[in-house]
Amino acid sequence: MKKHYFLAFDLGASSGRAMLGALHRETLELTEVHRFQNQMLQLHGHFYWNIFSLFDELKTGLSKCVRELGIQPESIGIDTWGVDYALITREGNLAGLPYAYRDPRTNSAMENFFKRLSKKETYLLSGIQFMQFNTLFQLFSSVAENHSYLKIARSVLFTPDTLNYLFTGIRKNEYTIASTSQLLKPGQPAWELRLFKAAGIPVELMEEVVLPGTVLGPITPEVCRETGSDRIPCIAVASHDTASAIASVPAEGENWAYISSGTWSLMGVESPVPLVSEQTLEMNFTNEGGVDDTTRFLKNIMGMWLIQECKKRWDQEETLSWNEIVEMSRSAKPFAFLIDPDDDAFLNPPDMPEAIVAFCRRTGQEAPATKAEIARCIYDSLALKYKYTLEQIETVLGRRIEKIHVIGGGANNRFLCQLTADATGLPVAAGPTEATAIGNILMQARALGYVESLKEMRHIVARSSEVLRFLPSRLLDWDEAYRRFKTFVKS
Repeated sequence: MKKHYFLAFDLGASSGRAMLGALHRETLELTEVHRFQNQMLQLHGHFYWNIFSLFDELKTGLSKCVRELGIQPESIGIDTWGVDYALITREGNLAGLPYAYRDPRTNSAMENFFKRLSKKETYLLSGIQFMQFNTLFQLFSSVAENHSYLKIARSVLFTPDTLNYLFTGIRKNEYTIASTSQLLKPGQPAWELRLFKAAGIPVELMEEVVLPGTVLGPITPEVCRETGSDRIPCIAVASHDTASAIASVPAEGENWAYISSGTWSLMGVESPVPLVSEQTLEMNFTNEGGVDDTTRFLKNIMGMWLIQECKKRWDQEETLSWNEIVEMSRSAKPFAFLIDPDDDAFLNPPDMPEAIVAFCRRTGQEAPATKAEIARCIYDSLALKYKYTLEQIETVLGRRIEKIHVIGGGANNRFLCQLTADATGLPVAAGPTEATAIGNILMQARALGYVESLKEMRHIVARSSEVLRFLPSRLLDWDEAYRRFKTFVKS
């Protein structure tokens, strides 16, 4: 049986990579072809993504695959973070650099929007967690500012849709990424017109919503000449990185939760239907689209962004490896300092360690004085936030969760995985670390007829991936720490 090759482009807010997947006899082999940095551009007080540079990096990845490895993949697929978008003009050009979701222009957007449509109505129409950078509020801000780009725009394409367009010339909005926008009906690939009307956004800007696994079309002759590639198809995979990651969770049964651990920690369950109610509104949970008519019922938690930003600051003084940061956090006193990872102060501060110190002082705690104390504070607080979120999930479902699957880069952090098991009292299965790329690749394989179902995809993952297991211990007083932690949490 021949190997089938697929090339996945997986873009996060801090880095991206091209991953080659070789499918053979129900096993998947991964090869990293190309890795590159991604970072927001700060220009005149605003934050943007350099979409053109990202496209060049993707072409470099395809070229390396073909010219250096000598492999023509059968298809490509792209996944990225959610909510952000580019505007395309009538002539087919990008109307400037896309804004990044941490841009401050949306700081008051939700408050102003709720003057037009109540928070409750907005949630019941969308089922999406309120975050100031959701696409709804980004576009509403542009409307309120009478942004000139909107006047020349023909299409709104989310980040992976934009890159698909640059590869193929085809404009479509993929369902899982569109579902992060707060502009779709819950659990449906259909725009909610009442939200567009309230925001003053022309619905004509939106393209057809296609389901994950849709074959968009071949890459352009121009890209083929640049990269040496054949005119292979570009697949609209589960284009939101979390949707691809969840599709690769090697789980069985129903009583499991996941934490997709990266820059963000996305914690939730896979539900057959959206869970939209006043209760889930109060808890601020989201209902995003998944593979095969599933709903990703989850909460966005600030995640590894906190420690990433601390490391960036510390590296100005001395370069620390991730292992060094983990080891020094182990040496610090547990629970000495606690924060709510999702406090607004941590969204995009100029100095993350100082923001953590300020939070501790503001909440009547002593201030952490060392890097080790700050790192331990982050890891302890994340584990406690996972416990808090787990309890909310169980309340909504009316049943107990029996196991947590940690996937993504955070699965490599054995210390945090053990803390998560200890805090929640549940066994933790960590892996695969390359969950997003794997889900991307297997959706390509499914689109081309080599895989039949989501169940088969997960079977392949289980056969192909290393999964580490962590059992809970009660060596520390988690109950007292949790009692203190809850006094800091807003939602």
